[in-house]
Amino acid sequence: MPTENIAISVSTTPSRWIEQTEMCEHKGVGHPDSLCDGAVEAAAHALCRAYLEAYGAIQHFNLDKALLIGGMSAPKFGGGKLLRPMRLMVSGPVTELPSAKTEQIVEQAIREYLRACLGRAGDDIQVESILRPSAPNLRRVAAQTIPLSNDTSFGVGYAPLSDLEGAVFSAAQVLRSSAFRAAFHAAGHDFKIMGSRLDEYRRLTVALAFVDQWVPGVDEYFALKDQIASYLDDRIEPAVEIALNTLDDKNASDESEIYLTVTGLSAEHGDDGQVGRGNRVNGLITPYRPMSLEAAAGKNPASHVGKLYNVLAHRLAGRIAADVDGVNEVVVRLLSGIGRPIDQPQLAAVDAVAEQGLSPTQQQEIRELIRQQLANLPTLVKELATGTIPVF
Repeated sequence: MPTENIAISVSTTPSRWIEQTEMCEHKGVGHPDSLCDGAVEAAAHALCRAYLEAYGAIQHFNLDKALLIGGMSAPKFGGGKLLRPMRLMVSGPVTELPSAKTEQIVEQAIREYLRACLGRAGDDIQVESILRPSAPNLRRVAAQTIPLSNDTSFGVGYAPLSDLEGAVFSAAQVLRSSAFRAAFHAAGHDFKIMGSRLDEYRRLTVALAFVDQWVPGVDEYFALKDQIASYLDDRIEPAVEIALNTLDDKNASDESEIYLTVTGLSAEHGDDGQVGRGNRVNGLITPYRPMSLEAAAGKNPASHVGKLYNVLAHRLAGRIAADVDGVNEVVVRLLSGIGRPIDQPQLAAVDAVAEQGLSPTQQQEIRELIRQQLANLPTLVKELATGTIPVF
């Protein structure tokens, strides 16, 4: 790309994380919004495989629209019942396949993902796909050696994570780990972590659905809460205060006054979900940071810059922060142009914090990193198409 399309701004102002407050959020795999993200991303991987087998290249599609409609349930200590199943509706434009129905591929991929992610609870979600042929003028964007961008959009990424962001991410890793699941059968897959900081005081407010089958009564529920909070406290770095299921009534006498579910999902009783309302591509929701509102999950990895550029921006920011001496913080913004080759953004803008400044040589290192990563986009496309890189 032309050198003038790369803009580097350097500030010597100390890190912004000396500010008084900070917030950060993560929605777990069973959260209604994350379920939508995971389902359409699994469908996108399946379509990529089918297109590569049938055509030798990924064809045009876009599956970033999905709605999870909540069901109804009657939790009960020792095991309740689901009264009305949840429904997941997915829509989008696709390129037809010569010997298979795209609807079947999409629905099968989503059902397999839900079972793998949620276990038996995945079977309690009905799946419906509403697909249509993609627009002819967009089909040609993928039919290139270097695909053309199918949108004018931007991606943004930053590095490194703050201590609070690291704590939220650490808590999410613990809650979805096999060790935690083995230790606490009552823990559902639906959880949300909200981190906050006031000066040096950090707190994580965690909402975690409990599965009624594994909870005999109120006393056992609160005992499990204490055990889980202690488990998290021992494993999260840096140290934070843990507040778990804060809506619970401490004087609860029945199931209605605590966070108890049949399936481990809040969606079982009315909590809906949508693609793009959850985590950004780095797994976090960060109102104190630059963010794109693009829904990356379900987008075409070959040509949709709403996915590619957001992932690439975070990857570039991480490389710059790690490889260029003196960089304390960095934000990368990439702007595409519909119809332009994906490796030729309209603008690549880098904002770096370096308290000692950056020499011309160091700025040249940043330019070279950008060129290298753009040239390596075909590899990134493959990683996204196969699910090697998470996007929510």
